[in-house]
Amino acid sequence: MSTHAKRERLLLADLLETAGPEAPTLCEGWTARDLAAHVVVRERRPDAAGGMLVKQLAARLERVTAEFTAKPYEELIQLIRTGPPRFSPFSLKQVDELSNTVEFYVHTEDVRRAQPDWTPRALDPVFQDALWSRLERSARLMGRGAPTGLVLRRPDGRTVVAHRGTPVVTVTGEPSELVLFAYGRQSAAKVELDGDEDAIAKARETGQLGI
Repeated sequence: MSTHAKRERLLLADLLETAGPEAPTLCEGWTARDLAAHVVVRERRPDAAGGMLVKQLAARLERVTAEFTAKPYEELIQLIRTGPPRFSPFSLKQVDELSNTVEFYVHTEDVRRAQPDWTPRALDPVFQDALWSRLERSARLMGRGAPTGLVLRRPDGRTVVAHRGTPVVTVTGEPSELVLFAYGRQSAAKVELDGDEDAIAKARETGQLGI
């Protein structure tokens, strides 16, 4: 079984440890400590993590996240490394791979690309295809809030329509970069945008697409 999620988990933990708790990230307003707490709460406190999607649980999420943010930074990193407890759905390898491959990849790049001396890392074709597969399945959901028509295209020409509409903006890049673009990291994603100039400006200014 593929272990993309596990690899990205360990890389994220290493990067957080090296960067230090006060290091910036691509998540606006979040330091490395805030990002680490978010990852831990998502995996270990499903009773609170629902607040990421359900407004009624937002206050509980905020309270629980504050509790974890106050923990020693080294403890948070160790919790990320060791993974979720047995009672968590994320402890199942299939669920971990399906739910965390993109999650950990994006957050790893949140740490890497917030540093002034970052450089692109080479990703193997199998991982690129795994990211593309997940993007194909989630593109419509992610793109529902796009202000223009939006097409995501790989360099080999394969495409997925994230949002139907006009004018259309076509975003071209490797799957890993398209994922970052779709998750609101437009300024850090290495992509090319084609289309009407005003539409491109709108696409670049949009935050995280969809949810």
